[in-house]
Amino acid sequence: MKYTLVMGASLKPDRYSYLAVSRLVAANHKVSAFGRQQGVIAGIVVETSLEAYQGVDTVTLYLNPKAQKEYYSYICSLQPKRVIFNPGTENPEFYDILKKHAIEVEVACTLVLLATNQY
Repeated sequence: MKYTLVMGASLKPDRYSYLAVSRLVAANHKVSAFGRQQGVIAGIVVETSLEAYQGVDTVTLYLNPKAQKEYYSYICSLQPKRVIFNPGTENPEFYDILKKHAIEVEVACTLVLLATNQY
């Protein structure tokens, strides 16, 4: 079971980040979520402050490149195995930073990876 942190989680059911949290939970993954508004998605509390999560395997991003900048150090400090850049979040500047920290960069869609059993 992979532990995933969803960054940019939205409480709106029509948003891809909301679907990602829901589908990760449905696939029995351990999930934490960070977003602008606190709430609950599929039983997971969306946090609005940065937590010192331990054992994060994957960070999946739903933040545009400009919004990612303030989280570069935080994400690197979690030492995840990989960071997934979902459509619209592509960020070559951050790719370079992650690679320097030996963190795998994956430009993909979390929902597609889950649906095709490639997660």
